[in-house]
Amino acid sequence: MADHSLSSSLRLGLLGAGRVAAALGPALVAAGHQVVFVSSRAPGPAVALAARLPGCRALPAAEALGALPPADAYLLAVPDAAVPALLATLPWPPGAVVAHLAGALPLAVFEAAPLVQGGVLYPLQTFSAGRAIAWPTVPLFVEAATPAAEALLLTLARSLSEHVAHLGSAQRLRLHLGAVFASNFTNHLLGLAQTLLAEAALPFELLHPLVHETVAKALAAEPNAFAVQTGPAVRHDAPTLASHAAALAAHPAWQHLYAELSASIQAAAGG
Repeated sequence: MADHSLSSSLRLGLLGAGRVAAALGPALVAAGHQVVFVSSRAPGPAVALAARLPGCRALPAAEALGALPPADAYLLAVPDAAVPALLATLPWPPGAVVAHLAGALPLAVFEAAPLVQGGVLYPLQTFSAGRAIAWPTVPLFVEAATPAAEALLLTLARSLSEHVAHLGSAQRLRLHLGAVFASNFTNHLLGLAQTLLAEAALPFELLHPLVHETVAKALAAEPNAFAVQTGPAVRHDAPTLASHAAALAAHPAWQHLYAELSASIQAAAGG
């Protein structure tokens, strides 16, 4: 379990009401904190999320706020591209601890708001509506511009997760890049597989045991998942590769992707 003994109750402002905020808000409350407000561009999501958080108010778009309600920290659960503008335009209380939740944004983004104590609270997880998150298992990575902000964010992170560490911007970017390959690209490839089977009137469930074993085997082979690669590309099975390419004639973009991935597999295996 996460270490709640390290945490006093913090008053937190949550800017954003999307998938990450919808998962994080209830987790913060469960960890003993109070989310004092939720703000989002669209009022509906903020109202819906605030209704799930005791004592929380739904506020209008952050840009329309005349002043921010007092809080121990403000968490920016907004798209990466929106962070610089929010930092530059909002009426932040001097000295406020403000943290974004992004993997790819450096700590240097807080140079746009020199009066705040900037920080990062990055949860290494994928978030989707309707999916419960086991927060004690989620790696949380913290970085901050001041010792005080880092101490607060570490305390907050440890109240949520058993896996908390400091991580600098450069390593966090590389971690986020790896996460895109491991999660986002994998999800996309599974979507392609699902479509190909559907075109042949085959259920995607046929692939479930294969997918589970593939992931389990790759994780067990750490640190060299390449070592357990199988399939026609790694064994240079030219007839099968050609048959697959022909079967993808109706999907030229996927045909190209198949060829590129096959070439990458062969290169990783040493040609």
